[in-house]
Amino acid sequence: MEITRKGFLRLGLSAAAGGLLPPLFSRPLLGKEKGPSLPVPPDLAAVRDGSPAQMFDAGIRALGGLGRFVKKGGTVLVKPNIGWDKTPSEGATTNPDLVGRIVAAAYEAGAKKVYCFDHSVNREADCHRRSGIADAVRKNGGEMRSGEDEKAYRKAAIPGGRILKEALVHELYLDCGAIINVPILKSHGGGRMTAALKNLMGVVWDRRFWHREDLQACIAEFPLLRKPDLNVIDAFLVMMENGPYGATTEDLDMKKMQLLSADPVLADSAAAKVLGREPASVLYLKRAAELGLGSMDLKRAAIKRISLKA
Repeated sequence: MEITRKGFLRLGLSAAAGGLLPPLFSRPLLGKEKGPSLPVPPDLAAVRDGSPAQMFDAGIRALGGLGRFVKKGGTVLVKPNIGWDKTPSEGATTNPDLVGRIVAAAYEAGAKKVYCFDHSVNREADCHRRSGIADAVRKNGGEMRSGEDEKAYRKAAIPGGRILKEALVHELYLDCGAIINVPILKSHGGGRMTAALKNLMGVVWDRRFWHREDLQACIAEFPLLRKPDLNVIDAFLVMMENGPYGATTEDLDMKKMQLLSADPVLADSAAAKVLGREPASVLYLKRAAELGLGSMDLKRAAIKRISLKA
């Protein structure tokens, strides 16, 4: 990715000053935090101004701890975005420090085994290496699995799917006891944005069918098979334009944010606000909400906002 002077200044100023108040932390846009009456756990934790690992620790603590989602002695799939042969500074793949921290936290919660994979777009070995994710997973005791071996995928019916009636789905997504979905937030030409719901394209074999038939419908319908147990959206360094691959650093904005929720639709609705988009403009979000897969109503959601700024 080409580093331009304008892009460098944008990243530097955002990192130093935090930028303007992000829409996520504007209460009129995301609803009212109810103070003492806020449910425990809340529907969504929105964290800012820390490292990816620090923000995860604060966010998951607000949601009641990872033990809510990970059973002792169980297996866990951590599913980041490792689709591109890109470094973390290019904002195309999930932050490796975040992925590593989640792997470690899953073991701390009592998991027997933690796995990680993605069906990468670029050559898998290059994506694993340059993203830093493979090293982070292994250093914390997790196991990397391949997403480019068709034998690892099994045919699964999508209950209630109108366009996506079946799919070849990776065995880890079908078999693991808990799914922790860890996308990076980016703009996307075809889907308007990529976050929790769209990240699940990385667990299926034939993504061309989705693009060929109806991308928006397929993204919305796939979680009818199985929703992730927890969604952790990495909005530390956000690709605001020209996603999912990016062109120059002018496309990037250092948000230093993270969104955590068991509801992928709610998490993506908040993520849309971070990108400066209205959730209703993302067609697959509307469809997923209609299918009962989650809520788009940020005004009614119980949102715990956490700032780690010293």
